[in-house]
Amino acid sequence: MNTSLSSPATADEPTALHHWFQRRAARAPERTALSFCDEDWTYGQMQQHIESLARVLANGGVSAGDRVAYVGLNHSMTLVTLFACARIGAVFVPINFRLSASEVSAILDDSGAQTVIADAQHAHLLDANRSQLPCTRFLGIDEDMPDWESLQHLMGQGGSAPAAVPGNGEDLVMLIYTSGTTGKPKGVMLSHTNIWTNNLNWILASDFTSDDVTLNCAPLFHVGGLCVVLLPTLMVGGHLILQTGFEPAQYLHDLERYRVTVTFGVPAMMLFTSQESSFSSADLSAMRLIVAGGAPVPEPLLQTYMARGIPVSQCYGMTEATSGVTFLETSRASQKLGSCGRAGMLNEVRLVDPDGKVITTPGERGEICMRGGNVTRGYWNRPEETAQAIDAEGWMHSGDGAYFDEDGFYYICDRIKDMIISGGENIYPAEIESLLYEHPSIAEVAVIGAPDPRWGERVVVVAALKPGAELDLDALLAFIGTRLARFKLPRELHLLDALPRNPNGKIVKTELRAKYSNAG
Repeated sequence: MNTSLSSPATADEPTALHHWFQRRAARAPERTALSFCDEDWTYGQMQQHIESLARVLANGGVSAGDRVAYVGLNHSMTLVTLFACARIGAVFVPINFRLSASEVSAILDDSGAQTVIADAQHAHLLDANRSQLPCTRFLGIDEDMPDWESLQHLMGQGGSAPAAVPGNGEDLVMLIYTSGTTGKPKGVMLSHTNIWTNNLNWILASDFTSDDVTLNCAPLFHVGGLCVVLLPTLMVGGHLILQTGFEPAQYLHDLERYRVTVTFGVPAMMLFTSQESSFSSADLSAMRLIVAGGAPVPEPLLQTYMARGIPVSQCYGMTEATSGVTFLETSRASQKLGSCGRAGMLNEVRLVDPDGKVITTPGERGEICMRGGNVTRGYWNRPEETAQAIDAEGWMHSGDGAYFDEDGFYYICDRIKDMIISGGENIYPAEIESLLYEHPSIAEVAVIGAPDPRWGERVVVVAALKPGAELDLDALLAFIGTRLARFKLPRELHLLDALPRNPNGKIVKTELRAKYSNAG
C-alpha cells in the first residue's frame, strides 16, 4: 500500500477549473446547470458540450498554453469555451464586444490568440482587419457566418474528447483585458487557484448552496459577470440563469419566472430595473440577495430595494483580484449602509498612506491593497507594470482610496487614479486624451468624470484650443467616434483659455472636477 501523503504527479488537480466542474457533473449529472434562451442544460449535458468543443479545439491544433479568444454576447457557448480551454490547458481570452475593431485587434495582437470564436453580430469586428490578425482559425457560433467555420457543425461530428490535462493550480487559465492608465489594454493573468479561491470567498460570504437559482446578465468579458455569482453557482451545483445582456423588463420577468434567489448587478442596472413599471408588483419573494459591485450604490437606491425586502450586499473588487476583495454580509446590509464590507475569508486587505505606511486609524483615508490566492500574478507580457502594481510583499496596490470604520468595515471614498466608472465600465482618461491630442484644434486637454444620475459617471472633456480654432462636441465625436467604444465617448465638452496646472506643470483635475461636477 502506498502510504505517501503526496499525490502522483499525474493526478488531477481538484482546484483546476475543468476538474471541479467535471466532478460536479459526475456527482449530479441530472441536475439543471444552465438555462439560456429557453434551453435548459443539465450538468451532464453541459459536460458533453465541453468535451465536444475541447475535441474541436484540439483537432484544430490548440494545445496547452495557446490562447483562444471569444467575442460576442453572453451565450451558453461562452461558458463552454472557458471550460473546454481549461480541459486542454489553453487560455480563455474574452474580449469586450463593445470595443472598436481596432481595439479588438490590439487585444488579439497582444494576446497572440490564434483561434477566435465569435457570434454573427460581432464577426465584423474581426473581418474588418482579418489579414492583420494573428488568428488562423475563425469559429462561428451562429449559422450564416460566411468565411467562418461552423462551430455547431464541427461539434456535431462526433469523436473522442481529448484527455483532460492534469492541471496545476498556478497554470494560467484566463486573460481578462482591462485598459491601462497609458491607454493600452493590459491582460490580467488569472490562474486556476485564483478562480478557486475567489469561488470559495463568494460561497462563504454569500452562503451559496445547490438550492440557489442565480441570474446573470452582466457581460462575460467582465470579471464581475464571470466570477461573482456565475462560477460559484456552478461550483456548488446550483442553477444558473444566463441572459444575453441586460434588458430591465426581461430581467424582472426572469427573476419571477425562475424564482431567482441571488443576482449580481452594477448600480446602473439596479436603477433601470427599479424604474420599470412592474418593479413594485413583481413577485420577488424568492430573492434573498443582490450582490452589487462596479461602483458604490447610492443610498436612496439601496433603500429602494430594502423597501421591497431585498437585501443588497455591496462588494469591492477588481479584475486583478478575480472580482472579490471585500464582502458585506447580508445581515449587515442595513446596519452598514454604504459599506463594501470586510476582507474575504481567503484574502487580506489593508490601507497604506502615500509613503507606504500601513494605516491603522479608523476614518483615515488611504490606498486599498490586497493579497491572497485570488490575486493575479501580474499582467501579460508587462513585467514593469506588474512590478509597479504588486510590491515585494505580494500586495496588489489598487489605486483606489478607502477608509474603514471602528468595526473594520471598508468604505470606498475616491479613486486615487483617474479612472471613470460609467455603467459599470472602467474608462481611463489617458486613452481618450491621447486621441484628442491628435485633433488639430486642441492645444491641451483633460478628461474627467462627472456624476451622472443614470450611469454613475459621465465622460467630460475640458480643452484649450489653438489660436483661432473652433470646436464643438459634435465635431469632437466625429473625430474620435469610430476609434473608441461608445461607452467611452464624451457627453460634454467645455472650453477654457488654459487648463489649471500646479507648479510642476501637471493639470489639476481636482479643480476641473469641482468646476464641472454639476454641469451637463
